[in-house]
Amino acid sequence: MPSFIYLAIVATIGAVLNVLVRHQDLMHPDNALVLIYLCVSTAMLNIPNVRIEHGRLSLTGIAGVAAALLLNPLDATTVGLASSVSLVGRGAYPIVSNAVLSGTIDYLGSIVASEFRTGSQLGLGPRILVIFVCIAANLVVVVVAFRTRQGEPVRRVMSKTFTTSFFVAFAYFGLASLLISYVLDGSLLGYFLATIVFVLALALTDTIAGRRVRRVLESELSDADRHLFHSRAVEGVVHNLRNHMANAVGYLQEVDPRRLDPVDRESVETATAAATDAVAVLRSLSQGATPRVQYASEPVDLNELITRALGMARPRARTKEVQLALRESPDKVTVRADPLLLREVITNLVNNAIDAVPANGHVELKTGRRGNGWPYFSVADDGPGVPDDQRHHLFEPHFTTKEGGTGLGLFMSYGIVREHQGQLLFEGNRRGAVFTVVLPPFVG
Repeated sequence: MPSFIYLAIVATIGAVLNVLVRHQDLMHPDNALVLIYLCVSTAMLNIPNVRIEHGRLSLTGIAGVAAALLLNPLDATTVGLASSVSLVGRGAYPIVSNAVLSGTIDYLGSIVASEFRTGSQLGLGPRILVIFVCIAANLVVVVVAFRTRQGEPVRRVMSKTFTTSFFVAFAYFGLASLLISYVLDGSLLGYFLATIVFVLALALTDTIAGRRVRRVLESELSDADRHLFHSRAVEGVVHNLRNHMANAVGYLQEVDPRRLDPVDRESVETATAAATDAVAVLRSLSQGATPRVQYASEPVDLNELITRALGMARPRARTKEVQLALRESPDKVTVRADPLLLREVITNLVNNAIDAVPANGHVELKTGRRGNGWPYFSVADDGPGVPDDQRHHLFEPHFTTKEGGTGLGLFMSYGIVREHQGQLLFEGNRRGAVFTVVLPPFVG
């Protein structure tokens, strides 16, 4: 609800300001074909996008900033609103938020442009200024939208969003918009050249997205290979040890303690008990190396599991004065899973997050669905994160970054999730860690 209130306020301010500068629209009527071309372009450019550290980045800003440079405030707002046409079917919030925020950004840029425009001409300096205004407005409204929608601190949103790749993308958007503002003059050649710029932008986005997908797949494959290697190594060692220990227990049990003197009898009994315990430990290690999943016959509700895990973690969090937060999905997120093993994964991730953050830190649990419809839950913290040089050791046994840790929690969790045919992903950075578990949906 607060997010829709924020959008309503932004939309109201935009509508009022559009009325106040109505004279600008009347004094500078635009070419209808240019307006239609930019409306169609911004809708088409909103279809492809690249996932970044915090949200997604689309190309709609190129056409939007070009509209701010070329059109009057009302028409620039119209282009911003048109960007949401391609989002039909993705839900009310994405459509409304994209339309309101894009329209507002384009409107603000057009207002600045109208102050510097002489007749129909706008100098290079004012054009660059308009681009900076649009970028600044974009950053502000998006940060506030994330803060309102997700309840995250502004500093955390900024640290996750304003990365080097983010600013490089915006610099490219600004350059492409500047070029389009010069070539799109209403002529056939102008439309042709502007289209080439848009196509090149699409090709670049596809290349970036493809590289990112490859990096993610390579990282997942590397994690899976390492886990499989260590898991098989552990299984082999445990199997051999279990056989030897079982033989030892068998021979010890054949010894008749009544024939022994008290000292030898006690030694044999102690050795038998120790060997029996060793066999039990090896059995549990064998099961832990590659856990055997026993699926529940009924769907497992992730919201319910997360809520229970959060309740169990509160005493641990209170000792460090760590604040726990939960954002459940409003939709039903059910998976096919072994609830006992899945609870172990959640507990491991939550405990790791609590241990990683400083006193008065924050840990947030979240459930939802990915773009492909698969349910997921994530555990995010605002701790020191994981350095890049240690990222590829995360799921190895006995690797740990905390004092006194065993380094088995993530290793075991990774194996459990893989046995569920799911994915355990690390999506954090140096300013915090985010572990996400994606699981197959329950199919009746």
